[in-house]
Amino acid sequence: MAIEIEAKLSVPNFDAVRARLKDVGAERLGAVLETNTFFDSDDRSLLAADKGLRLRQTRESAGAKTNPSSKLTYKGPRRQGQLKSREEIELGITGDRQLIDLLGALGYGRLLTFEKRRESWKLGGCSVELDELPHLGTFVEIEGPDDTTILKVREQLQLDHRPLVKSSYVALLMTHLQERGLTTRVVMFDSSTK
Repeated sequence: MAIEIEAKLSVPNFDAVRARLKDVGAERLGAVLETNTFFDSDDRSLLAADKGLRLRQTRESAGAKTNPSSKLTYKGPRRQGQLKSREEIELGITGDRQLIDLLGALGYGRLLTFEKRRESWKLGGCSVELDELPHLGTFVEIEGPDDTTILKVREQLQLDHRPLVKSSYVALLMTHLQERGLTTRVVMFDSSTK
């Protein structure tokens, strides 16, 4: 099973990050619009165990090299360490509706669905993702083979002064909604901003 190791950082916007990626010779892979749906049981047993079950559907944005696709991902509990590290199992999916029906039959209902704009780059053996989410703003995720490689890329991008965000996007969005007394479980971009 694969282990996901990443550093997530909140940034005010992507201007300086994009400029720095170009300056250091990073390769731009393209951009997608994702729809992420997280599932859990009625008693929130996955959340309580710090685990996740996600269906991610991607659609191409301008200049993307990625074809539209769907993936089901299991995320294990976070491991101790400076960076966020957890077991991850991913499967390519066809027939999203049947998958949702199957998960429902197994006792997993939709917890939260949200959109995310993602622009992908490669640098120094790492994936660098520029993520924008409704309500939360802009983030940089650096995923790589180990802490040292990821922290080196973080330094190359001159982001080593920015604090690490350990919480997942789903946790950040759930907190945002709860703090505002909002009951919606679907968080999308305003159609005028797509």
